[in-house]
Amino acid sequence: MATQKLYAGAKLREMRTRLTLTQKEFATKLGVSLPYLNQMENNNRPISTTVVLALAQEFGMDVTELSTGDSERLISDMREALADPVFADTTPPLADLRLTASNAPTLARAFIELHRAYRQTHERLASLDEALGREDARIQASPWEEVRDFFHYCDNYIDAVDRAAERFATHAEAPGGIRHAALNSLSERGIQVTFADTETLRSYDAANKTLHLSSRAAPQTQVFQLLLQVALLNQNKLLEATLDFARFQSDEARAIAKIGLANYFAGAALMPYGPFLAAAQDYRHDLELLSNRFGASIEQVAHRLSTLQRPGAKGIPFFFVRVDQAGTITKRHSATRLQFARFGGACPLWNVHRAFETPGHFLRQLAETPDGIRYISLATDVSKSGGSYGAPVRRYAIALGCEVRHAAALVYADTLDITNASAFEPIGISCRICERQTCHQRSVPPLERRLSINTNTRGTLPYEVT
Repeated sequence: MATQKLYAGAKLREMRTRLTLTQKEFATKLGVSLPYLNQMENNNRPISTTVVLALAQEFGMDVTELSTGDSERLISDMREALADPVFADTTPPLADLRLTASNAPTLARAFIELHRAYRQTHERLASLDEALGREDARIQASPWEEVRDFFHYCDNYIDAVDRAAERFATHAEAPGGIRHAALNSLSERGIQVTFADTETLRSYDAANKTLHLSSRAAPQTQVFQLLLQVALLNQNKLLEATLDFARFQSDEARAIAKIGLANYFAGAALMPYGPFLAAAQDYRHDLELLSNRFGASIEQVAHRLSTLQRPGAKGIPFFFVRVDQAGTITKRHSATRLQFARFGGACPLWNVHRAFETPGHFLRQLAETPDGIRYISLATDVSKSGGSYGAPVRRYAIALGCEVRHAAALVYADTLDITNASAFEPIGISCRICERQTCHQRSVPPLERRLSINTNTRGTLPYEVT
C-alpha cells in the first residue's frame, strides 16, 4: 500500500509563528533549504520524513499532530454552511473546500462565522417586529453555539484543566476515594455538605458556605457534582485564565463555558487521564467495566473516552454523541474523520436512534460513510429518572464509535465480521451534505447534485439524484 503524502503547511506555519522564528531560522533548525520550507508551508510539497524527525527531535513535537486536527471538521462545517439555498448557484467543489481547510484554515473559520451570523440575522428578521425598537436587537453568535465550537476546535481536550484534575485525583488512594477527597477539599474551605430530598442536583450557598446536593441523585452524579464544586472554588484562577484565552463574545458564553470547564475538571478527576487510559486499554474499552472501576456512569465514561487526546499519550480517536428522542444532537464531539452536523439531527440510519427501543442494551453497528470510511458504533439508552413517581424522565441515547481499524482494541467488535463489506450499513452526516443517491430515508436533496423529476414514475423518492 502506498504511503499517503502528508501536507500540513498551516500547522507548520503556526508552529514557526508560535516559536517566533523566521523562515530562515526555522529552515536551518529543520535542516532544509529556505525555498523547500516555503514550499512545504504553502502545501506545494509534502512534509518530508527528515522534517518530521527534526520536529520531534529539535522541538519535541508530537508529530501525530501533523496528520490530525481541524481539516475534516472544517470541511464538514463549510459543506453544511454551503447547503444554505443562498449558495445554490455558487457552490464550490469539494476539492476547493479541502484546499481552503488545508491552506487557509483561518479563512475557513471566518467563512463559517460569517454564515452563522447571516443565518441568525435571517432567522431574526422573520420575527423582528418586537425587536426593531430595542437597543439590544443586535446580532451576535448564540452563546451556546460559541461554547460548543470552543470545545469542538480544542479537540475536546483542555490540557491544563485535565492535568490539574489528574493532580487532584492523586489525593484519592482508591477509585472510591475520590468522593472522600472532594469532601475533604470542601471541608478545608469551611464548606458544609448536606443532602436533601430535592430535584435540584446541586445548590451552593456562598454566604453560609453550604453545599446542598440531591439525595435522589445517583452516587456517580453526587460525586460528579462534588468535584464540579471543587473546580469552581479551588480551580477558579485556572478556569478564568482559560476563559481569558478563549475570548468569548458575551458574558453569557463565558459563563456557560466556565460551567463546561468545571464539568471537564470533574470528569477528569473522576477518571484521571493516566489511570483511565491504561484501564481503557486493559479492559478493551468495556464501558461497564470502566464504569465500575471508576464509579462513573456509562455516559460519563463514554464522554471521557472521547477526550483522550493528550499529545504524546493519545487514546483511540472516538466520536461521541448524545441525542434526544426527536433525534436532536445535544452533545457531540469527534476526534475521527466523521464530523456531525452543526444544526439539526443525526442520520436516521444510525443505530443511536434505535437505542430508545432497547433500554439497558448495547447496540453494535458497522457503518460506512459516503467517503468510504468504515466505523464501528456502539449505542445505548441513557435516560435519566426524575427520582420520584410522576417526575418527568429525561430520555437520551448516546453513541460511541471509532474507525474500524481500531476494532481489535474494542471488546464490542468481537464476533463482528469486519471483513464482510456487506455488513457495513450506509450512513451519512445530514441529508444536505450526504451524497448517497438511493437512500430510502432521505428528507431533502443533497448539495452539489442535480435532480431528475419524472412525473410518470415514482420510486422511493419523488426525484432522482443525478
